[in-house]
Amino acid sequence: MRLTTKSRYGTRLLLDLAIYSKKEPVRLSDVSKRQGISLKYLEKLIRNLKQAGYVKSIRGPYGGYMLAKPTKEISVGDIVRIMEDSQTITDCTEKENVCGVCTQAGECLSQWIWMETAKAMFEKLDSFKIDKLLTSSTKILKKKSIPTKNA
Repeated sequence: MRLTTKSRYGTRLLLDLAIYSKKEPVRLSDVSKRQGISLKYLEKLIRNLKQAGYVKSIRGPYGGYMLAKPTKEISVGDIVRIMEDSQTITDCTEKENVCGVCTQAGECLSQWIWMETAKAMFEKLDSFKIDKLLTSSTKILKKKSIPTKNA
């Protein structure tokens, strides 16, 4: 499964809100500038997150968006489920044990593999809580950097 930009950018959007909306609402235009994501795209993403109850909007001249849940209650798995509107990694596991997508529908042993893989993937994604990502950001970014070879 390739996660779409909806999941990747939705995660960046929520992380940005977690950092910048602690005291006051954040405007999407500011998120757009910081994250390098188009404002139109962020407007689509924020709609899904708001409907799911993860973000709230504040109206008025000093309005914007804030998290509607504490960061310790938000996982990357939650964001991916909302953004992708799914918990599966293949079409054949979308509906419980009934596929109809391929020629092996109903008698495919590999379907179990994709179901178990999706379960494992979401267990891992659920282990990444927004609060832990923020408090561990320096450590995470150091792990991510790749050492360069001297020629």
